[in-house]
Amino acid sequence: MTDPVGELPVLTSLTRVVDPVTSLLPLLDPVSPLLFMRRGEGVAGLGETLRLTFRGPDRIAQAAETWRRIAQAATVVDQVGISGTGLLAFGAFTFSAESEFESVLIVPQTIVGRRDGVSWVTQISIAGTPSAPREPEAIPLGAEFRISLQPGTVDRERYRKMVTDAVARIRTGPLRKVVLARDLVGHVPAGGDIRRVLVDLALGYPDTWTFAVDGHIGSSPETLVRVNHGQVSARVLAGSIARGADAESDHAAAVALATSTKDVDEHRYAVQSVLAALGPHARGADGRGVAASEYPFALKLPNLWHLATNIEGTLSDGSSALDLAAALHPTAAVAGTPTAAALETIRELEPLDRGRYGGPVGWVDANGDGKWAVSLRSAEVDAEGGIRAFAGAGILAPSDPDVEFDETALKFRPVAEAFG
Repeated sequence: MTDPVGELPVLTSLTRVVDPVTSLLPLLDPVSPLLFMRRGEGVAGLGETLRLTFRGPDRIAQAAETWRRIAQAATVVDQVGISGTGLLAFGAFTFSAESEFESVLIVPQTIVGRRDGVSWVTQISIAGTPSAPREPEAIPLGAEFRISLQPGTVDRERYRKMVTDAVARIRTGPLRKVVLARDLVGHVPAGGDIRRVLVDLALGYPDTWTFAVDGHIGSSPETLVRVNHGQVSARVLAGSIARGADAESDHAAAVALATSTKDVDEHRYAVQSVLAALGPHARGADGRGVAASEYPFALKLPNLWHLATNIEGTLSDGSSALDLAAALHPTAAVAGTPTAAALETIRELEPLDRGRYGGPVGWVDANGDGKWAVSLRSAEVDAEGGIRAFAGAGILAPSDPDVEFDETALKFRPVAEAFG
């Protein structure tokens, strides 16, 4: 089913504990994997019971309401009872309301999960419809392949011109920050096993969210929002610098990032946008707004330092994780500040369709719990094997075009190295 409007099927799901699963990755479909995982723990989907597609400015809110209707009508038997068990849908949403790409929710036939020492399997079907649930089975990885991603629509000179134009707008108008992206392209060889890319991402970047939904794959360090039994959390990343070659230079890089006016300002805009979006839906321990740490901390990834802030609160209005994703997107970390001016600048300066890069990617369960990441360090793999990867940088008044281009090159490394 692809139409989210009108009569929806009634789903049934059964979740049971199984013997420990050592790895989710070998269970995935080699061509169209479904995965959301960090540090080896998460959920993997097999097959497809239901597929819902959405477009337009209300695509995420429409998906949230459609999922609420499906969950309320479903028969859910859950013998495990933790966040992520029971009926669940994977999702990936476009950055732009005008994107030619579809936003999707996919309910698998079978879900395999592992967390905190517990492994489980969920079987999902349409009520009254004969079905043969797909049993989890490890499939050997296909042959290795090596791909060198090449500049796409936006090469170095084009990107430098985009940054120069954006800086001029920031210095003369209401725009304070805008995130500008560029692309790399390539092609998966016939029969290429996409799981090999996911293995490299998961092993190389274990502290990020490694994901695959409907051909959209990547490994994002940024948690857009997480809901677990009424508790809400998010992690904001904005501002980055390359890791040093040795311990001394690496420490110096972290200090430079923490004391950079440009990066601290960029980070503050991103945190403020998340707090403003979550405020109507959650409260902090003091009964007022959601809480954020007073100062950002330096988050260490294999190739970058990021400025990071954790945000926590308690749901106050019964919103689901997908409702909150709709409220949060797009944050200043992927669009800019003010949002309207930033989106207008992106439309006018970026000559490409970001697809689902920068959009929410993750899952939501029947209780409204879920985990959604911002799709960063990601690529789109189409049905013919075409690859388009994206990376962006936050542009402010002091931005230097060459420095910003080099920052995007660093952000491309996880995906480029996983394919190459």
